[in-house]
Amino acid sequence: MKLSALAKGIEAVIISIEDEDLSVKLYEMGCLPGERVKVENIAPFGDPIAITVSGYKLCIRQQEADRVLIKQETGEGN
Repeated sequence: MKLSALAKGIEAVIISIEDEDLSVKLYEMGCLPGERVKVENIAPFGDPIAITVSGYKLCIRQQEADRVLIKQETGEGN
């Protein structure tokens, strides 16, 4: 599943980042494989997306969120 498809208020775990150049940028901001990520807010037209990761809030573009693969854990968001 892609981070861009995660609904507001739901948590997941980052699996990988598909783009090598983007991965360096996001790794420096704490978006590492294994980190929990939660969508906090989505702009009215879907871009940008506000997420919480590594204990702080971060806004990323929809295009960037499309490159982040996540796994939503069973039972979350219910």
